[in-house]
Amino acid sequence: MSKRVALFSNPKSGAGKSAEITARAVKRLRERGMQVDEYIGKDPADARRLGREVLDHGTDVVAAVGGDGMISHTLQQLSGTDVPLGIIPSGTGNDHARHYGIPRDNPEAAADLIADGHVTRVDVGLVQGAGGIRRYFGSIAAAGFDSLVTDRTNTMSWPRGRMRYNVALLAELANLKPLPFRMTLDDGTVIERDITLVAIGNTSSYGGGMRICPNADPTDGLLDVTVIDSGSRFAMIRSFPKVFSGKHIESPEVQTYRTTSIRIESPGITAYADGELIGELPVDVSVLPRHLSILTPKDRVRQS
Repeated sequence: MSKRVALFSNPKSGAGKSAEITARAVKRLRERGMQVDEYIGKDPADARRLGREVLDHGTDVVAAVGGDGMISHTLQQLSGTDVPLGIIPSGTGNDHARHYGIPRDNPEAAADLIADGHVTRVDVGLVQGAGGIRRYFGSIAAAGFDSLVTDRTNTMSWPRGRMRYNVALLAELANLKPLPFRMTLDDGTVIERDITLVAIGNTSSYGGGMRICPNADPTDGLLDVTVIDSGSRFAMIRSFPKVFSGKHIESPEVQTYRTTSIRIESPGITAYADGELIGELPVDVSVLPRHLSILTPKDRVRQS
């Protein structure tokens, strides 16, 4: 009996290339003998509704065609279940795919990983905030300078793709100022000072390969926390390229921690996770060990 795949896609991801990528992936999955049911949500809420219906009726695999935002929406339904997630990358950043070694420019090869069926059980992050907010995330949760950049990015219509983030980053650098934060780790350690940003990593990168938490391991039951102290615009500009190699953590203004949970407080600052808006601080972030099944290359859970 062939395996059943519920495939969710976002036609707007990847600068409009998602439809072609979806068609290629579906063709390969069917060639591999899999039964594919396609779903396209009208919006994130509709996609979540469809996801609940799919799980209620039963499927062997849920596959997400899109970027990290699409995966984020899928995680809300799959976390805590035994139904594995398959990823067909078609977004701008594709940081989940990057971390797990899933081909980012070959939908047939990504579909083959789904058909091969090698399941890895990985950790998931959980963000909880005011008003009952409860969101799972797979890669990075962040607040501070980078959330201000994301706030600005979301208001821009030009340029397209990752360059829009870079333009927003330069604009926010012009307004760089100390942000008062209070953070409490699982062992009671309190970090209270002005900082530039805090990033909490289940995996290592965000923003299309920026390795903000370069040593994060989604199988160790811990979150990696990167804290960058307040500094000058020049220091930020000088150190920015190092984030792509992960060497920024060697700088004296950067501290790293490992924890199972962290509470983050700062007035007027918003939190994001997997690039999606969570809401205003304070939030509590924790790790849920081995809370998700994901289809990956065999014996290969790797860092980007």
